[in-house]
Amino acid sequence: MKYSIVIPCYNESENILDLVSVIKKIPKKYKAEFILVENGSMDNSRDIFEELDIDNKYIRKVYVDVNQGYGYGIIQGLKVAKGDYVGWLHADLQYNPLDLLPFFDYLNNHPGKYLLKGKRKNRKVIEHIFTFGMGIYDSMIFKKKMRDVMSMPVIFNHELLNYIDLFPIDYSIDIYVYALALKENYDVVHLPISLKKREKGKSSWNTGIVSRIKQSKKMMDASKKVKRDLKNLESRI
Repeated sequence: MKYSIVIPCYNESENILDLVSVIKKIPKKYKAEFILVENGSMDNSRDIFEELDIDNKYIRKVYVDVNQGYGYGIIQGLKVAKGDYVGWLHADLQYNPLDLLPFFDYLNNHPGKYLLKGKRKNRKVIEHIFTFGMGIYDSMIFKKKMRDVMSMPVIFNHELLNYIDLFPIDYSIDIYVYALALKENYDVVHLPISLKKREKGKSSWNTGIVSRIKQSKKMMDASKKVKRDLKNLESRI
């Protein structure tokens, strides 16, 4: 298997069937598997998961009985990933899985140690401001250039999973993997990807400007913790 993409699904019952329908359109030539994680949802996502008609090796299911965080669900999917390159994507279809194809093509044509992330388009000005500010903050914290830190998708060489037991179980997994990849001298490449408006379901955190400010504060605190954790990792090696 060339690529393994984990998609954690938490209270995404309205999107799961559409998500699977899109994934089935991805050409088999890419040798990509998609690992759908039922991440301890409170809605009827599990019922839908159990009824999914996905009897093939390209779409797999993983169950989490009790939600323990966004990162925890991703980690459970990564633990069974078989791809040479692994990563994750959100389930809300704001990112279309078909938009992963340029990322796969890039890796097919440029083999090496990479962290690929999206360069999000079609965003509001205020969202760009928050993202730009977070990039400056993280660049200062980690003393390496970082931008669009929380963007999707996230794809990297499987060998980075040697550190999977140290991955955070919350949203800071995105920050950790980005900083860890830089520490391991991976090339970070951002490729354009369209961010679409969520059509079904509701975001668990993005409810307006106040929620963004609160989330930014949490992310800043998380970056500090990731910095400490990576420093501790260096002392253990």
